[in-house]
Parts: sequence; C-alpha cells; structure tokens
Amino acid sequence: QVQLAESGGGLVQPGGSLRLSCAASGSIIVINAMAWYRQAPGKERELVATITSGGSANYVNSVKGRFTISRDNAKNTVYLQMNILKPEDTAVYYCNAKLYHASRPEFEDTYWGQGTQVTVSS
Repeated sequence: QVQLAESGGGLVQPGGSLRLSCAASGSIIVINAMAWYRQAPGKERELVATITSGGSANYVNSVKGRFTISRDNAKNTVYLQMNILKPEDTAVYYCNAKLYHASRPEFEDTYWGQGTQVTVSS
C-alpha cells in the first residue's frame, strides 16, 4: 500500500504565503515525477506544477514567479511554496506521484493525495 499525505493548507489573506507538503509512504521502490494539481469549485482539476526526480520543474503560467515546487527524495516528499497568493488561487490542492512500489514492481502507478484546502480571502 502507498499513501500520499498532504498538509499545510489553510486560510490566508491576499498577498500572503503558504507551504504545502506531501509525503509518500509505503512499499515504494522509486518515485519518478511528482506534481501538484488544484481544483476550484465548479472547475476542472488543473495541473499547477511538476518536478522530475532530478529536480526539473514546470509551472502553469498563472503561478510562474509566485509558486515554487521542490522535493526531498530522501523523505519521499514534495513541497509547494506559494507566495503572493491571490483569491483565484483558492482551491483544493492535490499532490500526485508516479512511482514503482513493491506490490507491482514492473509497472509505474499513479497515486493521489486526499487534497488540502487553500482559501485566499480577506
């Protein structure tokens, strides 16, 4: 069994910052790409940022220059530092990991966290 556990969401004023964390646990062999998605009410889930195992990152245009994705491979953890937050960043944020685990070592599987709410409001 593999689980992704997110933390760090909450309520913040416009212009503020939050740091999300997502730790993967279980019988993991290796984690390849990790990512953060978000889903606002009434909207489809969208990709926010991705990071490879080597640390190469990509971002959706709307968060470039404000958000930073990083990871600690030793801890199987991915982070999302969110600065200069705007009301339109309000959403449930989900982490995502593509990985190999002991139960199916020949296949890459995709796992999702349970989501953490981020609300940007004055």
